[in-house]
Amino acid sequence: MLIALIAKDKAGALQTRLDNRPAHVDYLRSTGVVSQAGPLLDGEDMIGSLVILDVEDMAAAQDWADNDPYAKAGLFESVELIPWKKVI
Repeated sequence: MLIALIAKDKAGALQTRLDNRPAHVDYLRSTGVVSQAGPLLDGEDMIGSLVILDVEDMAAAQDWADNDPYAKAGLFESVELIPWKKVI
């Protein structure tokens, strides 16, 4: 099951993002369920994250999201988990 995780950062939280980025990227690489990932941008500034997860079910996606180092650091204002269908 493909799930799009769309997370928006809290205002003024760029330093939190930068401080936790190495752990976040390691998490992306190590879990084995990330199909695609990258930051959402406002110009050149990172303001959120888009992660496409390939997981068994929504519960697994929620568990992945809860254990993301960014989430644990309190970076996000909001997080949405939305089932997604790859067409191209």
